[in-house]
Amino acid sequence: MKKKITVVGAGNVGTTTVQLIAEKDLADVVLIDIIEGVPQGKALDIMEACPLWGSSSKVTGTNSYDDTAGSDIVVITAGLARKPGMSRDDLLAANVKIIKEVAANVAKTSPDAIVIVVTNPMDAMAHVTQKVTGIPHSRIIGMGGVLDTARMRTFIAMESGAHPKDVNAIVLGGHGDLMVPVSSLTKIGDKCITDVLSDEKIGQIVERTKNGGAEIVGLLKTGSAYYAPAASTVNMIECILGIKSETLPCSVYLDGEYGISGVYLGVPVKLGPKGIEEIVDVELTGDEKQGLERSAAAVRGLIEAIGN
Repeated sequence: MKKKITVVGAGNVGTTTVQLIAEKDLADVVLIDIIEGVPQGKALDIMEACPLWGSSSKVTGTNSYDDTAGSDIVVITAGLARKPGMSRDDLLAANVKIIKEVAANVAKTSPDAIVIVVTNPMDAMAHVTQKVTGIPHSRIIGMGGVLDTARMRTFIAMESGAHPKDVNAIVLGGHGDLMVPVSSLTKIGDKCITDVLSDEKIGQIVERTKNGGAEIVGLLKTGSAYYAPAASTVNMIECILGIKSETLPCSVYLDGEYGISGVYLGVPVKLGPKGIEEIVDVELTGDEKQGLERSAAAVRGLIEAIGN
C-alpha cells in the first residue's frame, strides 16, 4: 500500500513538489489549497502525466483537510513568497497567521504525520508548527539546509568545473542571512576546497550562497525560487521513506546539541520512518561555532517577535 503525502499550498513550490513525488512514484499525493479549483486542476494535470512517467501515484486536489486525513507525511508550503527587497524575516507576521491555521488542521487530521516545513522564515515557522500541533519535535523538520547546501554545491561546481555530484558541502544554521556555510568540511572529490579554489573565490561562493534566494527573487521580480526548494523537499521525503540513506542538513529542535537549546536550527541529521533518527555531530572551527550561535540568536529573535 502506497504512503500518503499531503502538500499544503498549491503555489509553485507546492505544485512542483507534488509533481516530483508523482513523477518518482513515491506515494499517493493530496494537494490542498484554500482557492477553489486551483489544487483540483493542478492535481488533475499532474495525474494525467503519470502514465507518461510510468507512475501509479494517485494525485488528488482539494480544499478540505478531510481529504488529507491519515497522511504519513505533510509538507507545508503555504504562505506568501518573497518579493524584491524583502528578507525571509519580512514575511514573519503574514505567514505566522497562515501557519497557525494550517498546523491546527494538520493536528486534527494527521496527528501521526511527519511534518516538513518549507514556509519562510522556515526555522521560526517550524517552531510555530510544533507549538500548535503538539507533534513531537522528532517529527517536525524544516527544509532550508538541504536547499542552501544544494546552492553552495552548485556554485562550487560552476566555479571549479567539477561535477556537482563530486562536490560535498554543508550549510548549517538558520535558513536566512546568518546561515553558516561550513568551508572546513567542503570538498571537491577528495580535495579540500581550499586546495582547489582561492580564499577570495571561496568567500564569494559563501556570500552567493547566503544570498541565493534573494538573487532568484531579484531576477524573477514577481516570485521566488521553487524548483530547487521542491527538489530539496523530495530529497528529504526519499530519506524518510527509506529510499535514500543520506545525512542531510535540516532544521530540527536542538536540546543541547552543538551547545544550543530551545530553537530550531539547521544541523546534520539522519531521517527515517520516525522522522529524525539521529542528530549528527560534526567538528566545526571556532568561527563556524560562533556563526552557528549567531544564527541561533537570530532565530530566537524571530520567535520572540512572534510571542504567543
